[in-house]
Amino acid sequence: MRRGRAPAGSRRRGTARRRGPAARFGLALAGGGPFGAIYEIGALMALEESIEGLTLDEMDVYVGVSAGSFLAAALANGISIAQIHRIFIEGDEAEGALTPEMFMRPAFREYRDRARAVPALLADSLARYLRQPFSRGVLESLASLGRAIPTGVFDNESIHRYLHAVFTQPGRTDDFRELSRRLYLVATDLDTGESVSFGRPGHDAVPISRAVQASAALPGLFPPVEIDGRCFVDGALRKTLHASEALDDGARLVFCVNPIVPYDASLAAEKGRGRHRRLVEGGLPVVLSQTFRAIIHSRMAVGISKYWSQYRDADVVLFEPDADDSEIFFTNIFGYGTRARLCEHAYQRTRHDLRRRRQSLLPVLERHGLGLREDVLADPSRRIGLRLKRRAGLPPAPWRLAETAADLRETLVDLRRWLAQRGAIRA
Repeated sequence: MRRGRAPAGSRRRGTARRRGPAARFGLALAGGGPFGAIYEIGALMALEESIEGLTLDEMDVYVGVSAGSFLAAALANGISIAQIHRIFIEGDEAEGALTPEMFMRPAFREYRDRARAVPALLADSLARYLRQPFSRGVLESLASLGRAIPTGVFDNESIHRYLHAVFTQPGRTDDFRELSRRLYLVATDLDTGESVSFGRPGHDAVPISRAVQASAALPGLFPPVEIDGRCFVDGALRKTLHASEALDDGARLVFCVNPIVPYDASLAAEKGRGRHRRLVEGGLPVVLSQTFRAIIHSRMAVGISKYWSQYRDADVVLFEPDADDSEIFFTNIFGYGTRARLCEHAYQRTRHDLRRRRQSLLPVLERHGLGLREDVLADPSRRIGLRLKRRAGLPPAPWRLAETAADLRETLVDLRRWLAQRGAIRA
């Protein structure tokens, strides 16, 4: 959890960007690919269930970046987090399953269009070399062939089509201007490097489904998305959360969820969770994952600190995984069982986070007329899966003593580190 608060009148910017009355509650969701969306679903289910007075599909303003844009757009459309769970995790046949496999379809059209350019580019490269064979190297002459390399490996057009079908059902809309709540989906203009907030005046005529596609177009994985003659890519290229979009609208309390944190292998090993004490043992994929997470998270930390100084009359509350959470770092999201397990894990870890930070979180919530459901947080039998089993008439799984022991061990390690930082004991 992160928060900042000071007397009113300290906001430095944003007044000119407001539209309509000031917002009270905001929700900002960061990216992280299919994994990030699954984590956020579990975390959001825990937050709505545990915070008295919080209804996630009735917030005043929503901000989505990359994978977070999927959930922000759905919630702003009045689709509850329970419904989102049924669509994304259970694969509700009534809506059509939005599975991670949808993100992994090859971009055949991009391959074809780029391949068509190869003969002309190759002929041009050879002509350049033959004109100056001694002053121009072969590799230099062939450099223009780089223009034939596809700009994305996977196709994201199917994502747009799927969301358009979902958002055009009765009671929903694919038009920012028809929403009863404010929704801002952030993408990056490829040609200028500037962030563009779809949903703001001047950028609200684009369909919501197309804006989601643009916000989640991670360079290298997905082709840029063309909108009104401009090409857009992932909104996380500039900032991780973009919670300022909600704060600029006057939101007094903004809940932020960020699923991407760097992994602390040493701390995980100390708590008995670690898979590798040295991440280099995991090979290139693990090294790249850690690098990406460190870059994203450090930039988000800078952004959060700026929110505290620029929006001192507002509270910003951040939820994210623990740095030692090996389940989050090493998970493989493919297969329905894995997705359900990851979502359940995020749900339980967020409940644990709420219990652990109760004393600092409760005053923030109470300032805004919210509270904590102590009975819900204290109930060790709470499960997403348990509710699903009850709905299906299946017997609940017993509470496992090992989980209680793991929580106790983690608490003791955290306490020891806290005391060591304050010089109470030797580290």
